[in-house]
Amino acid sequence: MGRLGKAPVETPGLSFCGPSAMVGPEQPSGEAITMTATLEARLEQLERRLREVEDRQEIMQLIATYGPAADTCTQAAIADLWTDDGTYTVVGHSTFEGSKHIGTLVEGASHQGYVSAGCSHVMAMPHIVVDGDTAVATGYSQVFVRDGDHWRVARASGNRWELVRTPAGWRVKARYNHLMDGSESSRALMAQALPQALPHPG
Repeated sequence: MGRLGKAPVETPGLSFCGPSAMVGPEQPSGEAITMTATLEARLEQLERRLREVEDRQEIMQLIATYGPAADTCTQAAIADLWTDDGTYTVVGHSTFEGSKHIGTLVEGASHQGYVSAGCSHVMAMPHIVVDGDTAVATGYSQVFVRDGDHWRVARASGNRWELVRTPAGWRVKARYNHLMDGSESSRALMAQALPQALPHPG
């Protein structure tokens, strides 16, 4: 026979025809499926935890920016910390509305007096609770003012910062600043950072 008519050579143990030759992809076992689901769940959990760490870091950086911006009277930097419709309430005195208006507070006579004397707006590390695209930071602030050859504390306040996530990052929606003057309202503001149920001493 010619080359085209040559009979095929059979190889023992191998079959090139019939249903047994149609081998599909191996199906994963139940154990493999469970392991994959577990890994995906752990990855999602790690992603959530990483995002919360990044959120907290960004919020702390935002609050820490306030002091240098206030001491250098940088209106634009202060305004940029707030949403356009944000508010700043000095409890018991007044509320300032709008980021641009809040930025102009550094031009006030009281603030300019601090700056002329030499001052430092110091933010303490805040307690932060992140809930999706909103967050609340609670912490203390002090304003040190130069008085001769030393510095005195001109203001010691408690602060509640209510923040929202925006396309530009975290921004302040509302800030409440309350002098720690011994009043019930000042303590109530700071108590909002505490767990609902605290063990009673003794």
